[in-house]
Amino acid sequence: MFRITKQFHFSASHQLTHLPADHQCARLHGHNYIVEVELSAAELDADGFVRDYHELAPLKRYIDERFDHRHLNEVLGHDRVTSEYLAKHFYDWCRQRLPETSAVRVSETPKTWAEYRP
Repeated sequence: MFRITKQFHFSASHQLTHLPADHQCARLHGHNYIVEVELSAAELDADGFVRDYHELAPLKRYIDERFDHRHLNEVLGHDRVTSEYLAKHFYDWCRQRLPETSAVRVSETPKTWAEYRP
């Protein structure tokens, strides 16, 4: 199996209002997110690629236009905007457009990652 990955970055705020008031994530706060998309294929295409990295440009535009420097609760319409939720959201978006999508990882901090992989 061949695998490729590409990272995308954005900054945004969120608030997990359903958590107890003394939980740090219940307060309005922000992160410098990293989204890492993994694509997999058993065979390479005629050009020797799983997928040409340039074909991931629509994901960059989607992130830049809809998520970067936004309040994620407003963007996604709820207050459970966790890294886990974002990983699934970006996986679903990518999978509809790039059938080779095999996983998406999202990081809020340099030491934490959430991954969605069906």
